[in-house]
Amino acid sequence: MIGISEIFSRQSIVKKMLLGYLPLAFLILIIAVFALSSLERLNTLNSAIIKTYVPLIEATDNMVDTVFSQEFYGKRYVILKSPEMLELFWRKSEEFNNLIDKITFFTDKKDLKSITSLHTDYNNLFVKVFQNIGGKTTVKGDVYSDEIKVKQRVLVDLIQKISLKARKEQNEKTLAIAYIGNNAFRVTALLGVLGIALGIGAALIITRNISGSINKLMLATKEVSEGRFDYTPDTENHDELGELSHAFSEMTKRLKRLEEMYLDTSPLTRLPGGIAIENVLIKRIETGKPLAFCLLDMDHFKSFSDRYGYARGSDVIQATARIVEDAVRKHGTVEDFVGHIGGDDFVIVTSPERYRKICTEVIEVFDRKIPDFYNPADKERGFITGKNRQGQIVTFPITTISIAVVTNLSRHLTSHIQISELAAELKEYAKSIPGSNFVVDERRENRSVKDNDHHQETETGFENRIINLHSKPENI
Repeated sequence: MIGISEIFSRQSIVKKMLLGYLPLAFLILIIAVFALSSLERLNTLNSAIIKTYVPLIEATDNMVDTVFSQEFYGKRYVILKSPEMLELFWRKSEEFNNLIDKITFFTDKKDLKSITSLHTDYNNLFVKVFQNIGGKTTVKGDVYSDEIKVKQRVLVDLIQKISLKARKEQNEKTLAIAYIGNNAFRVTALLGVLGIALGIGAALIITRNISGSINKLMLATKEVSEGRFDYTPDTENHDELGELSHAFSEMTKRLKRLEEMYLDTSPLTRLPGGIAIENVLIKRIETGKPLAFCLLDMDHFKSFSDRYGYARGSDVIQATARIVEDAVRKHGTVEDFVGHIGGDDFVIVTSPERYRKICTEVIEVFDRKIPDFYNPADKERGFITGKNRQGQIVTFPITTISIAVVTNLSRHLTSHIQISELAAELKEYAKSIPGSNFVVDERRENRSVKDNDHHQETETGFENRIINLHSKPENI
């Protein structure tokens, strides 16, 4: 079963960052929703206090003051018989009625009805007192004075009861506001701390995941820079860094091959050497594509080097390398290969349909340019003199080039060793022929044997047919 860490490692860096910060974003969303919800509740409670309880408490307080003001102005009217006092009495009564209208939506209808009824009775008692003015009975001794006090007490108590209830509810909502505020602060602080912890955790996980791969790549870069091309970064990520690590590993393999080719490259011609030639042949054999292997060797080169010295011999080798490269560049493709085994031996790996033109071009240019490296007198004579291995003075012709060509058109080539052995055999034959030439092995496999369950072709019983192809057009 695939674990979470493995699933996480398979994601891209962008997705890892999104997945890492997704819990934090979700937590921030929760904090925002909770904070907004708390603010909404606080706003509702504050609105209720401001729009309901504050006006109700203020109105009830004013109603009590109005009741006592009516009493004051009523008594003043009885004593002073002043119309202004009577007018003020009824003005306060009107104010009371207006206050009743203000608390209509905030008070219980039953209480509101009782207040209205009590206030009406309260006014009627004063009216009766006002009607007895001029008689022998005074306000102080009047029977209505006690009734007014009782009615006033009942009215004020009912108003204060409503005010007290409003204050109580206001206090409850104030406490609720304080509780919600404190609770919102604690929860928001807790969620904030948790969010910070999640953010730090996500950052550490993502940073560790990314920095780990980067550190491995840095270490791999250091190892490769010091020449250890076998080192590969061991990253388990499947993101962009994982792809970079894979590409880095492929690059190190390529660098290793290039280093091998560089170390194997001839310092004189800058052409790949034996290891590169071997690798190219192995790859061509594995692909099974048509193959033409050309082994080139200069004839009488040792006598030339003995006669003119090492430096001029190196010049001839370099010139031959350029001739071979130019011929392949002219008649071959980018897939063709030119190598320098060493000394005066070169290799061309091409296809069967191109080797004839390449070999012909090499021979023609070689025979035209190489004689120029001889002294004019030797070039005119067409030979040089020197000692053979037995110490005898003999003549050596102008240096020529022999080419042995092995293809897989007529036989199944199985290894680079087989190809090199066939080419060496052909080269000896080509060198036995005077002048520059190339020979092609066209021997064919003509029998097969069966061994139990598998079919195996042998390399015995070839058609003994080797074609000799000279550089001169009339001989080709």
